[in-house]
Amino acid sequence: MTRYQYETSPRKLEPEFLPRKKVKRDLTKEEIKENIKKQAKEKANQKRAQVAIKKKVVLCIALVFGMLLVVSYRNSLITESFNKVKDLKANLATLQKENQQTEVSIESNLNLNKIEEEAQKKLGMQKLDNNQKIYINLPKKDYVESATDSTEIAKINTNWFQELLNKLTGK
Repeated sequence: MTRYQYETSPRKLEPEFLPRKKVKRDLTKEEIKENIKKQAKEKANQKRAQVAIKKKVVLCIALVFGMLLVVSYRNSLITESFNKVKDLKANLATLQKENQQTEVSIESNLNLNKIEEEAQKKLGMQKLDNNQKIYINLPKKDYVESATDSTEIAKINTNWFQELLNKLTGK
């Protein structure tokens, strides 16, 4: 069924379904009391729901604050560790410089002339004279033995079965 109209001023269409209107009637005292009780319960439930929502919000805020506190604490620990590493590196650098300076001073003190002078003054040592040299004459005889003279050449036995029979028979 089509509801089109082909005129210049279309008429207003009526809806197919009309909702029923509630008829107000007078309520009894019991119904009024029940309505009041229902409204009171609904208000109490709404208050409980609002309190629960407020508790959830406070709990979420507390959790966020706690997480931020933990993150802040971890960052402070990391910063403290970095500062310790930085201090240790600075100490290492100073110790390396001192070590290099000590090595340079040791090398400068290891001059042969200074060592000779210290040995003569403090220890009473003297240079070697020609009178203190003793020459030894050794004969020209060779005391080294060659390795091929004392070693024996091992026999290579390729017949293992014959060797096994010899061991079993006792030969």
